[in-house]
Amino acid sequence: MSRKKMVAGWIQIIVGLLIFALGVHLTIRADLGLAPWDCFGMGIAKQTPLNYGLSMTVMGILILMIDVWMHEKIGFGTILDALLTGNFVQVFNDLDTLPKTSSVLTGSLTILAGLSLMSIGQYFYMSSAQCCGPRDTLLVGLGKRLRRFPIGAVQFGLLSAVLLFGWMLGGPVGIGTIVSTFGAGIVMQIVFNIIGFEPRTIQHLSIFEAVRHRV
Repeated sequence: MSRKKMVAGWIQIIVGLLIFALGVHLTIRADLGLAPWDCFGMGIAKQTPLNYGLSMTVMGILILMIDVWMHEKIGFGTILDALLTGNFVQVFNDLDTLPKTSSVLTGSLTILAGLSLMSIGQYFYMSSAQCCGPRDTLLVGLGKRLRRFPIGAVQFGLLSAVLLFGWMLGGPVGIGTIVSTFGAGIVMQIVFNIIGFEPRTIQHLSIFEAVRHRV
């Protein structure tokens, strides 16, 4: 990978993460409940001495270890995701330009709009071929092992399992949690079909491979 192509990929990743973070912000502004992964994190916090932030950090590390165990690569996209996504979401939250929704219907529509933006963001940073964040790497790794199923169906199965564990641990489940669990895979599949994108076909470069091939 040339220096120019690698840097262009970083810019593409950052743009994708910005779009993804805006989508996450919309799901938060819907104010209908936590997303499945957050429910899981809250459940862990309830059953351990860890607070929510530390629970999410530990969960992220464990997911990353599973990714490595599945022989998925860790690249610049993984690092940028870890460093930027949470901060981008916080910036959107701090700007606070969108009012919270006032009904279940508008909240659900806001969540679906957020999920659409998240899928578009995933397309941008996944297609840079410099690897994904830990959760998306897990999704792609599972998808490669379940190729008979559309990637959206794999996402639904993964989020359903995460939600089940979160609920069993005592994590809060709201209407928004259910909408996110059922809607994320469907919205992802629709968006990826429209774009013509299949994340399992991308040949990612790890950090070492990207640097080694830089000229």
